[in-house]
Amino acid sequence: MVRLCAAHAAYEGAAREIEGQPDALERLLFGEAPPLACLVAERDQGLAGYATWAPQVSTWDAARYAYLDCLYLRPEARGQGLGRQLIEAVARDAHATGLRQLQWQTPVENAGAIRFYDRLGATSLRKARYTLATEAALLSHA
Repeated sequence: MVRLCAAHAAYEGAAREIEGQPDALERLLFGEAPPLACLVAERDQGLAGYATWAPQVSTWDAARYAYLDCLYLRPEARGQGLGRQLIEAVARDAHATGLRQLQWQTPVENAGAIRFYDRLGATSLRKARYTLATEAALLSHA
């Protein structure tokens, strides 16, 4: 999984340092009351891809929903229906826990993913997503 995560980050141009990641990822996926669910796609050569998701809350909708954090398939596994199977499996799991909506995002330059999501019938909410390190936020107002 760590290698798939690193490949996913590299694919999106956001290479990550993986030192310490195996233990942290294990806690997120298999620790006590894990906050992140993970489904994998396998082929003869091993793991072909994965999808991770977690329950989230929408203030505007006053409801909980499932947030698809990552969906990644190795390049050689794309175009075989695995992405659709992973999304459908996440949707089933989320629905079984009472979550009625699945949300996710993809970089705007990921044209292949956007075409795939459009074919699924998903709709896009055009927003810019930002990240801010909490420590940086604290230091900027000190």
